[in-house]
Amino acid sequence: MWRSRGGVCFALATGISDTITLNLYIDLADAKLHDALHALRAEDLSAMIKLLPIDKPYPIRKADMVGAIMEHLAGEPLREVWADLDETQRLAVAEALYDSDRMFRQDRFHAKYGKLPDGLGGDVDRRSSPLRLLLYPTSRYGQDPVVVPTDLAGRLRAFVETPPDAEISAVAELPSTFPQGRRGYVARGDARQCDQVELVRRDMERAAAHDLLTVLRLTDRGLIGVSAKTRRPSAAATQRIAALLDGGDFFDPAQVRKNRWDQLPGPVRGHAWPWLLQAGRLAEPRGSKLALTKAGRAALNASTADTLKHLWDRWVWNSLFDEFSRIDDVKGQTRGRGKRAMTLAAERRDSIQEALARCPVCEWVPFEEFSRFMRASSLTFEVTRDPWSLYLVESHYGSLGYSGAHDWDIVQGRYLLCVLFEYAATLGLVDIAYTRPEGARLDFTDLSNADELTYLSRYDGLRYFRLNPLGAFCLELAAEYTPSQPEVGAALRVFPDRRLQPAGGTLATDEALLLETYAHREAADVWRLDGTKLLLAIENGHDIGELREFIAARDDQELPEPVEGFLRNTERDARALAPRGTASLFECTDADIAARLAQDRTTGKLCLLAGERHLAVPAKSEKAFRKAVHGMGYGMSGR
Repeated sequence: MWRSRGGVCFALATGISDTITLNLYIDLADAKLHDALHALRAEDLSAMIKLLPIDKPYPIRKADMVGAIMEHLAGEPLREVWADLDETQRLAVAEALYDSDRMFRQDRFHAKYGKLPDGLGGDVDRRSSPLRLLLYPTSRYGQDPVVVPTDLAGRLRAFVETPPDAEISAVAELPSTFPQGRRGYVARGDARQCDQVELVRRDMERAAAHDLLTVLRLTDRGLIGVSAKTRRPSAAATQRIAALLDGGDFFDPAQVRKNRWDQLPGPVRGHAWPWLLQAGRLAEPRGSKLALTKAGRAALNASTADTLKHLWDRWVWNSLFDEFSRIDDVKGQTRGRGKRAMTLAAERRDSIQEALARCPVCEWVPFEEFSRFMRASSLTFEVTRDPWSLYLVESHYGSLGYSGAHDWDIVQGRYLLCVLFEYAATLGLVDIAYTRPEGARLDFTDLSNADELTYLSRYDGLRYFRLNPLGAFCLELAAEYTPSQPEVGAALRVFPDRRLQPAGGTLATDEALLLETYAHREAADVWRLDGTKLLLAIENGHDIGELREFIAARDDQELPEPVEGFLRNTERDARALAPRGTASLFECTDADIAARLAQDRTTGKLCLLAGERHLAVPAKSEKAFRKAVHGMGYGMSGR
């Protein structure tokens, strides 16, 4: 018969007094030291004996060797074994000791410390490493020692300290350019040459507040088309949104593919906003258009910071959309086995959110550093349970199931890029610095079927991001939201004719973008405050106070009186009208019917007289208005 003791399988045969250890699979993840030692081969035990202060002649029988090792690891010699380890080996033991499963996790250790200890990995003879006395394989046929036995762990914790937490490095200032490798074959012995590519910086905190109100108003006017079945925004809708975004989309959405092999980034923020509104239940499909919900209408007059926080919270846990589908050159993820193998996107986003919350506020974090930090902190996730179902171009030859084809940087890294670039940045949680995606990351170029691809994802050019005050508020790192002030790049002179011109320097890109929200650019370094732009800016949620603060930080002089009066009058006139929703216009056959309906006790509450023969009916009242009109004996000739 069979029974299990301490994770080791034994066979009890009738007439045989000794237990016979079988050479079958043995799970030692929760075993004690005795079981872990018995699971090793005799030659491994013999090598371990030589690492301990045991007098010759060495024991030969397996049971004797196990007994000798256990005796030394139960007393003071255990501290001597620890003392013989170098610093990296001690960190390896500490990491395993304080892991929830007492496991040594090689990928996490390498990401955290940038190297592996001697005796784990590489070409080092593992049997000669003192780590072999403290870390053991999880099965009889395991090669790498990766777990600390339960009883041994208790003794070690008496004097081994908890390892340090992973840290994330950031920089206060961005470089102006970023080195980008050249794709292609390089002669043996030559280093791959790099080009210095200009970084594009986009500060998204204020842009998100503007964009939110813009997209809400577009939705209210029925100008955002979506698929009734899939909820995906139409190409026309994403381009319409992109054209009205603060500073424009990250890439030119109007570029047209010349052939099917062309790769164009296309809309990013323009694509994200319809999904964000739907996930936040501020909008919903009605037919082929998005329409505002009751919550969406309330958001038009609510705090933009609170609404953006609400949208981020809802996005993290939404199941409407998986961002990995935006890595559209990776096929096989939307149907059949590939679709079933995809993990829950909400769990991936939760890991990313936790990692973001550990980033320093208002400091630039290199993307590679953030990716490393996630692995070093065990904030990892899987995109698919079956990488063989994902592929480039062709499912067999281009499968991502091959070794190296589904590494973290290829799969999880691309998903991480998308979430940061397309959703966290669009909602204004992070500012970003990026380059064009073409050739930005060359880690995919050795994959099968990647020859024709210039990038693996449109987000490959993301180089740095910065958690800003809005991001800190959305991630609940700050109880209240205090907007940041744009950095001062140059002094600014304001003239009575409403001209603005830098003095003694050049405005930074984000400063120029803010200025162009309110002013028309007449020359390279000359802007003029424009009444129409000011009105549109106020309608889209901007505050004239923002412009005043911007100018005051760059000009020591008081605003000229003509400019001050212009701003004061424009701000007053910008609020002369207030939208109160959409309405339908009904034309009556004569003025008497129009007057009768407008004065009726029931229909008069649902409509407004517009001229002699027209009635304006709010969209929310149209159904009740039609019913009341029918009750009065009038019909409607069209719908």
